[in-house]
Amino acid sequence: MLNPQRSLSELPKMSSASQVERAVLVRAVFTSAAAEEEFNWLLREEVHAVLKQLQDVLKEASRRFTMPSPGLESQLKQENFILGSSTMDQVKGVLTLQGEALTQADINLKMAKSSQLLHFQFRDDKHWKLQQIQDARNHVNQALHLLSCRDETYHFKTGAEVNKLMDAVMLQLTRARNRLTTPASLTLPELATSGLMKMFSPPMPGDVMVNFYINLSKLCLTVYQLHVLPPNTTKNFKPAGSSVVHNPGAMFELNNNRFEVSHVHKVECVVPWLSDTLVFFTISLQLCQQLKDKISVFSSFWNSRSF
Repeated sequence: MLNPQRSLSELPKMSSASQVERAVLVRAVFTSAAAEEEFNWLLREEVHAVLKQLQDVLKEASRRFTMPSPGLESQLKQENFILGSSTMDQVKGVLTLQGEALTQADINLKMAKSSQLLHFQFRDDKHWKLQQIQDARNHVNQALHLLSCRDETYHFKTGAEVNKLMDAVMLQLTRARNRLTTPASLTLPELATSGLMKMFSPPMPGDVMVNFYINLSKLCLTVYQLHVLPPNTTKNFKPAGSSVVHNPGAMFELNNNRFEVSHVHKVECVVPWLSDTLVFFTISLQLCQQLKDKISVFSSFWNSRSF
């Protein structure tokens, strides 16, 4: 970085320089000095102001995962959601969500062929943990931990140091958002042998499978009805791969039996606090990127100097 006083004192010695060149150099010296002063202010003041904003927003996001019950601060709030679909009524139900856990699921299923009405609910001693929500919360808490390690007494020395912190925070926030926006892909045998199938009373019949997952701000339930393929069937058997939702006609083999999906029913409900959380992720990522952009402006300025 140029020393303005030393550089200016040397100007009279530049006898070969024209008046125009000398004026340009003076302007550049003062511009560079002003830029350095502004950049030091950004490192000293504005970076910490942004970090404080980030912490405030992410604390709100974290709080959404652990909302307490009114009057019972030590207990997470229980919320009931009605499952529905605008296109079918084969599946209806009510889900009870408490933080990251489904504590109850009350499901009515009308079988497609027989129109028989089946009713299932979670056993009283069973809860189903939604891993997507738990993972998202853990990533938010990790981002908060990264920010808390750089309190207002910490002095950032370089723009690269700030960028490194922002990249680490953005990585955690992107992972948190992805966990809520990208449900896991599972094979049909994985669904059939999942612990979820052992959660219900009465037990699920062998020709029905279910899956719960989060997609954006929605809590989704997919119900599969199956039929067994005869051992001597001439139907071309091709096991299906992994998918979030499998289509009718998908096949799989389990315990030497072959099955085909005959019907698929999907119902869902909106979880408002998940909507809030996704907005908080977007705001936080924007704050991080804006700070990185400001650092980049100064870096570009100095990289463009020819002296």
